[in-house]
Amino acid sequence: MKPDKIEVKGLSKSYGDLKVLNDLNFSIKKGEFIVVVGPTGCGKTTFLNLLTRIIQPTSGDLYIDGEPADPKKHNLSFAFQEPSAIPWLTVEGNIQFGLKVKKYSKKEIAERTDKIITLLGLEQFRYQYPRQLSVSCEQRVIIGRAFALYPDLLLMDEPYGQMDIKMRYYLEDEVLKIWKELESTVVFITHNVEEAVYLAEKIIILSNKPTTIKEVVEINIPRPRDFTSPEFVEMREYITSQIKWW
Repeated sequence: MKPDKIEVKGLSKSYGDLKVLNDLNFSIKKGEFIVVVGPTGCGKTTFLNLLTRIIQPTSGDLYIDGEPADPKKHNLSFAFQEPSAIPWLTVEGNIQFGLKVKKYSKKEIAERTDKIITLLGLEQFRYQYPRQLSVSCEQRVIIGRAFALYPDLLLMDEPYGQMDIKMRYYLEDEVLKIWKELESTVVFITHNVEEAVYLAEKIIILSNKPTTIKEVVEINIPRPRDFTSPEFVEMREYITSQIKWW
């Protein structure tokens, strides 16, 4: 059995008298792909920001590999909905950016860059700038930059929210391919239940505010998953019903 990579104990967040998140407890195994869903406005992004330590919890603890989470010590990486490639850097430069900040050796930077560019099929765009790329290609660069750090935890906040359905499916397959290759631990937030069932090993369902974890659902559907298969449709309908009815 894989060891716990992430452990959350009693995590809560309040703004004055408004309690947003209330006593969240869960663990994530090393290399798991977790998707978080819940009603609109339930605090999914706040949940993610607490995991990143962008904001501090009112109470509770977060551990990575059994130690208190510390962005200065642990390797956290992010991918958000809005395109965020650095405009004055090439595709190669964007993917290398975090590696250079963390002062990896030139050899390690070159090896990781080559691997990520190959995995994401970005060879022909290697020396192009973000302004020369399509939106979907730029998003692949952002995903590559996040994975290049081989993070302890990769946090993704609706990274495909602005994509059409065809492009979402393509990018979902891309992120699964690189996740499998690098065995990264991923927490992915989405409002799209079909996307959640397609990607996840486990789905964390959040309640309305004050937000708690309503249920953690294991997704045991074999990969590659077929959106039209009876087991996929059944799981999608179940997750939808758990979000919809309170």
